[in-house]
Amino acid sequence: MSTFMAKANELNKKWYIIDAAGKPLGRVATVAASILKGKHKPEYTPHVDCGDFVIIINSKEAILTGKKVDQKMYYRYTGYVGNLKEISYKSMMAKRPERAMELAVWGMLPHNRLGRKMYTKLKVYPDANHKQEAQQPELWTREI
Repeated sequence: MSTFMAKANELNKKWYIIDAAGKPLGRVATVAASILKGKHKPEYTPHVDCGDFVIIINSKEAILTGKKVDQKMYYRYTGYVGNLKEISYKSMMAKRPERAMELAVWGMLPHNRLGRKMYTKLKVYPDANHKQEAQQPELWTREI
């Protein structure tokens, strides 16, 4: 018996909505990354983009446990000497509340061209309004 390998043109993509209100940031990001990879499907193939589209709503209402709200820092390096930029979680949530969720999901995807393609299928919104009603997304009902 031969191993099944999915082909990109044979897969049908679905849209899922994940509501992050009152749920831990990392748990929501883990579920979203798994859906983007396609690990919830029986025809999952690691080298093919088998995943579905993900819409995360209410990202500003996601919670962090412990003292992470006060202590968590995000770092980025510009490439110039001495230009390590840092921003705290509180100030990031004040400026762009959806960015923390995007960074969490990005860190859980493969860091190659396939991961970048998967990341384009992620849509994050700070509140319950989103622009993808025409795609008829389904609510993700499995455990988070």
